[in-house]
Amino acid sequence: MSSKREKCNWCGKLLLVPPNAETVRCPGCQAVTWVQSYDTLVQARDSLGHAAASRFNDLINTVSSNISKVSDSVNYSYSGPQKYHYGYGNYYRPSPPPPPPRPALTPPPAHGRKRAVLCGVSYRQKSYRLKGTVNDVKCMRYFLVDKFGFPGDSILMLTEDEINPLKIPTKHNIRLALQWLVHGSQSGDSLVFHFSGHGSQKPDLDMDEIDGYDETLCPLDFENEGMIIDDEINQTIVRPLPHGATLHAIIDACHSGTVLDLPFVCRMNREGQYTWEDQRSISGIYKGTSGGLAFSFSACDDNQITIDTNSFSGTAMTGSMTYSFIHAVQSQPGLTYGHLVNSMRSAIRDGKTTGIRLNGPLANLMNKVIFGSALSQEPQLSSSQMFDVYSKRFVL
Repeated sequence: MSSKREKCNWCGKLLLVPPNAETVRCPGCQAVTWVQSYDTLVQARDSLGHAAASRFNDLINTVSSNISKVSDSVNYSYSGPQKYHYGYGNYYRPSPPPPPPRPALTPPPAHGRKRAVLCGVSYRQKSYRLKGTVNDVKCMRYFLVDKFGFPGDSILMLTEDEINPLKIPTKHNIRLALQWLVHGSQSGDSLVFHFSGHGSQKPDLDMDEIDGYDETLCPLDFENEGMIIDDEINQTIVRPLPHGATLHAIIDACHSGTVLDLPFVCRMNREGQYTWEDQRSISGIYKGTSGGLAFSFSACDDNQITIDTNSFSGTAMTGSMTYSFIHAVQSQPGLTYGHLVNSMRSAIRDGKTTGIRLNGPLANLMNKVIFGSALSQEPQLSSSQMFDVYSKRFVL
């Protein structure tokens, strides 16, 4: 018997049905379509007398009505029972579950609203997996709600622990989340973007980087979909920022010093002395805001790496930058931006991350490679404007 074709009962796609198959699953929407027809029943009905055929039709209509009443009384969800429909000429077909709800891109209209996107990527099942990123996001959420009064429903978390497929930290979902963060922003808004995961670099193609490299964030599916480069991040959440709105980015990733492509980088030595380095490129591409203020705290400079460690908490793995950032703000109320950077650097530099250093005969060599001057972790501050870092207080 040759195969035949049947339309998907949900999306209408034409499906190839194997011989003698009673159902077929759509490869697109995953709905199951019944393909067994009523031919046998119809033949049996037609062979009956008029009165029997009438009773036969009444029975079918009664069953159909009862099924519809039962189905309509149930509150169906994505994972719950399937609702059945009756259609003449086809077997009873279960309609596929509704698609999962999509988070609205339009934020609440309240003036001065606080919103945050917290993204932690673990890269599970990969050789380069990270252990502390989900903890970073959970800590940051608690910190924003408890310390700065962010409403819980205004914080969008993207991790691999989420059930909603639109909250998995894929490239597409992170892009949507960043659009949501700034959409409709007004004067008085306080926006936060926190990323904990891998960062990298790639050659600069539009000649707007002083060092010749674009900095990148690595979403969960970056091997197939590619990384998110600093040009796109700047265009999405920095340039649209209106007058009176403020954006703070906390980026716990390698090579993240200028990952927001902000015009000015605060170059600070170990004594706390600083100068502002102008990162505006000779290409003339604008990297500032539309009048708002943007700040970025990065785990390290563009040529450095960052680490997961349990040295701060003693048990749970966290990103050293995320933990030192939260700890400094919690323990020293009224910090200025300059004192915050110094406190983070001191916490990382002065032995609090020694728990991840190596022991044994190769310790000196490996520690030099990992923690040498070229790769040591020094948190960075960049901004859309230059300012006195020791007079401006940090607040979200």
